[in-house]
Amino acid sequence: MEVPDRPLPAATFEELAMPLFDQLYNFARWLTHDSAEAEDLVQETFTKALRGFSSFQAGTNFRAWMYRILRNSFLSSRTGLKTTVPLDGENDDIVLPAETSTPESMLLEQADRDTVQQALAELPVPFREILLLCEVEEMSYQEISETLVIPIGTVMSRLSRARKRLRDLLRKSSNGGRHGM
Repeated sequence: MEVPDRPLPAATFEELAMPLFDQLYNFARWLTHDSAEAEDLVQETFTKALRGFSSFQAGTNFRAWMYRILRNSFLSSRTGLKTTVPLDGENDDIVLPAETSTPESMLLEQADRDTVQQALAELPVPFREILLLCEVEEMSYQEISETLVIPIGTVMSRLSRARKRLRDLLRKSSNGGRHGM
């Protein structure tokens, strides 16, 4: 049984942190839109977390703590301070079609995915990150609150505003956008 005031052993860091690696990289990739920058950001996050692990309080939310470190590292980097981040189309995951997919349906799915990614890229960082944490990383409002160090009420209102802004951007792109929908 762990004593909450004692630092956790180093071996525990690896046990706690490594299962989060893919999730953290995914979040970093969404934030930066660049695979090399995302890799650097995750590496920096793990380095900072390992250094500060002795101050981590056992019994608190480790996942939120790691995401907070990643987010703070991103925001203090040059990329995080930009208001918009260019969309990087390379290295997109290849999606294998279902047996009933047609070339037309696959093209429409890719167009929809590109449209959503472009709209996300246009959102300010606070809106983009809260949507990603909620919708992509499937964090609870409590976890988002701990990650972003904001009250749950702010999580809910910011999420609502972010969804509205995303909806508006998607409507704008579908009315006379490049797909003519």
